[in-house]
This record gives sequence, structure tokens and C-alpha cells, in this order.
Amino acid sequence: MQEIRLPIRHYECDAYGHLNNVSYVRYLEEALLQGDAGRRMLHLVMDYLYPARFGQTVELRMTPDGEDERSLRWACDFRVMGLPDPVAAAMVETIALQSPSEPAQIEIVQQAMDALPLLPAPPPGAYTQRHGVSWQDLDLTRRVSEATMLGFAEDCGMGVIAAHGWPPERMAAEGFAIILRRHDAVFATPACLGEELKIATWVSDVKRISATRHYTIRRVADGMLLARIDTLGVWVDFATGRPIRIPADFARDFAPNVSPAPTRG
Repeated sequence: MQEIRLPIRHYECDAYGHLNNVSYVRYLEEALLQGDAGRRMLHLVMDYLYPARFGQTVELRMTPDGEDERSLRWACDFRVMGLPDPVAAAMVETIALQSPSEPAQIEIVQQAMDALPLLPAPPPGAYTQRHGVSWQDLDLTRRVSEATMLGFAEDCGMGVIAAHGWPPERMAAEGFAIILRRHDAVFATPACLGEELKIATWVSDVKRISATRHYTIRRVADGMLLARIDTLGVWVDFATGRPIRIPADFARDFAPNVSPAPTRG
């Protein structure tokens, strides 16, 4: 088992005062770098259980959970020092940091993609943003890290809610918020400096208190899919944090962004 302890800095938190979802993934990257710098994240399933906050210390425990000659999987447990229950848990599959065009890499990536649920077809109201990869987006390997790719999706998520008239300020004024409970992501191919990316997002599986938002990140030059990210969001009362029914006017405004039917992505 591998363990690291990291204090939560203020710049790692979101506007609610919680450790940002992307920051958890950065902690995973830190642990993976300390363990084996020759690997990168391929498939990540992260469940967010309880909020961690500025000033606390997170202990990340990683236990090997299956290995073959090409990939290594870890079970990961995030705990706040002094509290008995984990604040988040993850399963992460890693892959050798080498050319993504090698046949062995292509096969592993395709298997990870096939393991994801069906990708619902994008609706006419699918929302898109573009991002040019800059120097500050790169990590030590001169590629865009998985946490940064997740950050691109988060920015797109903020864009889509604003575009439909429901920025966080309005939701707070209406007495509710959307809390992310799970990420299920496959990072197929790293992005590099100077590339232009197209991030698209839409919703499916709308239930009484939750919905799944899908993101695809593609390279504009050739349309290659670099990452697919599925995010489960839960609607909660802003004051109590308890789940609530999705407001009717919110659901109405987002109807054009909801997928009509599932297809294989």
C-alpha cells in the first residue's frame, strides 16, 4: 500500500469552500508520480462522498488491485486526518507513458472505452467550447495531465449552465446547488502544446434528484477523441446539503441539452 499526506490549500478549493473535484485527481497524480513516473492515468472512477475543506489534511491510500503485463489498477481511499470515514474513493487504471499509437496501447485504450456505459447521442442543443493548449496547461512530461483535462470539462460545465441561464449565483439565489458525486473518465490520448481542443457536453439519464452529464474532448485538427468524461450530479438544498427534486423551471430550460437516445460512443 502507498500512502501520502497532503494539506488542503485555499487555491485547491472551490467557491463553496470544498476541496475541488479536480484537486482530488491532482492528488492522485502526485501519488502516481511518486510511485512510478513512467505511467499515466487511463481510466478513473471517482466517488465524492463528503466535502473536505481548506486547512484539513488529506491522507491518500493506494492499494494495487489487479495487474497484467501492460496495465496496473489501484484502489484509492481519501481520508481527512482525524475523521473515520473516507471523503472520496477511486479506482484508477494506469498505462505506460509511451506513444499512444503503439498497437498494445491502442488495444488497452479501446478496452477501457468499451467498458464505459453507452454514450447517449448528442442532442441538437449540445454545448461546445474550444480551448487552445498553452504552456501553462502542460505538466512535467510536456503533455496535458488528466486532472487538467478534467478541468477543461469543468470549465465547459460552468459554460453550459451559464448559457442556459443558470449560473451558480442564480442557483444559490433559488436555494439550491448541483454537487458532483462521481466521475467516470477514460483519457485515451494526451493533448500537447498548440493543439486546439473541442469540448462538447450534454445530459442524459435525468432522474428525480440527479442527472448524468457527458463530456467529450476532441482534437480539432483530426477529430480524434482524447477523453470521455461522465459526471453524476445531484441537486441539493443550498442551506442543508440534502438532496432535492430538480426544479421544474431548471429542467425546462435545459431540455434542449438532454440526449434523446443512447448509442455506442
